[in-house]
Amino acid sequence: MQKYTAIIDGMQCGMCESHVNDMIRSHFKVKKVKSSHTKGETEIITEDNISKEDLSKELESMGYILKDLKSEPYVKKGLFFR
Repeated sequence: MQKYTAIIDGMQCGMCESHVNDMIRSHFKVKKVKSSHTKGETEIITEDNISKEDLSKELESMGYILKDLKSEPYVKKGLFFR
């Protein structure tokens, strides 16, 4: 599993977060997606690869700008994680 962190410019409110989350769920096969307009980022958990070009194209069609996309292995944290 991979955790992607997308730095997105243009999210101004909670509805922007919702629109970005809905778009990502409809265009990519994801396990979890969470956006924050205050941080200007979206976290995506998926088993598939997400290309920066594909995500950027979808965001630009909605009026947002993808500034960066970081990827790292996702490790689920359990109840007794140290």
